Amino acid sequence: MTFTPTRAALIAAIAAGALLTAACSSMGGMDSMATGPGAQATVMVGGAAMYPNRTIVENAVNSRDHTTLVAAVTAAGLVETLSGPGPFTVFAPTNAAFAKLPAGTVETLVQPANKATLTKILTYHVVPGRVSAADLTAQIRAGGGQARLTTVEGGVLTASLRGGSVILTDENGGVATVTQADVFQSNGVIHVTDTVSIPN
Repeated sequence: MTFTPTRAALIAAIAAGALLTAACSSMGGMDSMATGPGAQATVMVGGAAMYPNRTIVENAVNSRDHTTLVAAVTAAGLVETLSGPGPFTVFAPTNAAFAKLPAGTVETLVQPANKATLTKILTYHVVPGRVSAADLTAQIRAGGGQARLTTVEGGVLTASLRGGSVILTDENGGVATVTQADVFQSNGVIHVTDTVSIPN
């Protein structure tokens, strides 16, 4: 995959997506969500409304629920890139998802020496374009039960359906469930997940 100047914005999009983690608690799988930007209701995250007509950065900067990924954004120097035009699709792990990683992992990743690894993980959660829940479900069905999603990192996430929810299988066999879909922004869409996906 050829990276363009918009790569930094795509990297930052996944970090911004993690700031929206509080939204995951009130809704379940893909079938319960709206299917387009016009249908998306305003979501409250960290005491602030996430408006679908604003960019990721315009929404995320108001959230108080950003303890894990805001550190990653800062470490990677990506705060200023969050308003990129996109569009991007972000599979955003929750703070609880990051807490599942071995003790000390997040603290290690945000060290300057590990910027490349952090960037690799963040971009593995981003797919170019705006892929809604309905689009993704259609791709899975058209693929006979699976959809291979090429990420900005260059690796592949494999999407499938399980019990009405979309699950993502990473290149190491790890499985993440989409706990809330279609959190629309003006420059993309975020699907919240319960596990961090790890590329090869």
